[in-house]
Amino acid sequence: MIKGNSAVVDKYLEAIFYISSEGEVVRPSRLASWLSVSPPTVTEALGRLRRDGWIDTELDRSVVLTVRGAAEAANLVRHHRILERWLTDVLGLDWATADEEADRLSSAISDFLIERIDASLNHPLTCPHGNVIPGRQAPYHDLVMLPDVVAGTSAIVRRISEVAEHEARTLLNRLSSVRIAEGTEVRVTDAPDASDRIRLLVHGDVVTLEGADSRMIWVEITA
Repeated sequence: MIKGNSAVVDKYLEAIFYISSEGEVVRPSRLASWLSVSPPTVTEALGRLRRDGWIDTELDRSVVLTVRGAAEAANLVRHHRILERWLTDVLGLDWATADEEADRLSSAISDFLIERIDASLNHPLTCPHGNVIPGRQAPYHDLVMLPDVVAGTSAIVRRISEVAEHEARTLLNRLSSVRIAEGTEVRVTDAPDASDRIRLLVHGDVVTLEGADSRMIWVEITA
């Protein structure tokens, strides 16, 4: 863990960062689902985090990071995303495996070693799924959710939702199997149908995605 924190503290700080960065209100029930723990376990952990100055809780029971908590969470996420880059770009691991291994390593690895790995990668701006490394600027402009793209329009995949990384790692494997990754050009051939499926042209092949999967993909319109 970073700076002597417990693994539990690190997990909660990271989860709160990810959920809030997706525009969601962080509630205890959401954390219980994200971390696969019971509501009483979350209540107890949040009490300790609040006592130690990592979080505040609002009147509606929503959870927000303090300035101290936000800085620590950003550092944890920075470790995770740089490690993912290294594991995929240098060691050749697939998306899902790299994410799992980065989970195991990110709290234990030192800032010094992360700096060395980061420099060896030429300071990437994002993780392999297009999520920005804290402290850096996104290498893309305005993004839209894939299902909101008009049929006949081309776009570049720029980001896979952080929720997908932590709650549906099988999605990363499904996208890899149809050759959809950060930077892939797609063309929407049909808007979502009655079954909420969307059809795309990817590398010359027609690909059908379920609605839940397509909503995890953010793209930049090209034409």
